[in-house]
Amino acid sequence: MTKHHPKEINSLLGYRTARSMQNMDTWKFAHSYCGRIWWKIGLTTLIITILSHLPFYNSNENIIGVVSLVAVMIQLIILFIPIFITENALKKTFNEDGTRR
Repeated sequence: MTKHHPKEINSLLGYRTARSMQNMDTWKFAHSYCGRIWWKIGLTTLIITILSHLPFYNSNENIIGVVSLVAVMIQLIILFIPIFITENALKKTFNEDGTRR
């Protein structure tokens, strides 16, 4: 998202909120900001997921399946956090009409 966001504002692909879709400036800012956060979170959760699976390496399939399911659920929840952070950054950087402060 940071470097290869959708070139046009659209309602199908990309970081799509009312605030991010106001104009091209808010669109690019939201993608860049959220993309950087998702990279950091992605690398962190990758390391944590790998480390959390190591103790269960020789376990049976059911235990590994449960550990994987829990890891995926936690990762999904964590991926929603940057939305609130990005919206707050948009609010601080842009006025209500989408112009920079």
